[in-house]
Amino acid sequence: MARAFDPFREMDRWIGDFSRTPASNGMPMDLYREGDAFVAKIDLPGVDPASIDVDVDERTLTVRAERAAIPAQDKKWLVRERPSGTFARQLTLGYGVALDKIEASYADGVLELTIPVAEEAKPRKIAVTHADTAQQIEGSVE
Repeated sequence: MARAFDPFREMDRWIGDFSRTPASNGMPMDLYREGDAFVAKIDLPGVDPASIDVDVDERTLTVRAERAAIPAQDKKWLVRERPSGTFARQLTLGYGVALDKIEASYADGVLELTIPVAEEAKPRKIAVTHADTAQQIEGSVE
């Protein structure tokens, strides 16, 4: 029985592992497939867009960003819940994605990564040809 190709088959496990780490508390993410691409939306409110770094090494995609801390001078903090510092998140990509065509955009505090499925990994129909097997036998009828 054939299974649909999914290069992120292990992604659920990875996301589960990362969602239990403190690093992901500052970088919550949604990941879904839309047509021939995977889309990751990572919340990065209050982050300087110039500090966002996205890179791919082998099959590991890493997102880093920094949210500057508010200087504590002349402040008496009543509540301080917003995390600051450098945040990082890594995703292991499957072999069926086009690493050279990943796109990233940042708007309204959300980093959006579009990770296209590689052409060779897309499902395709294979035409079946057939030959007419009826053959005429020449000979004499007696």
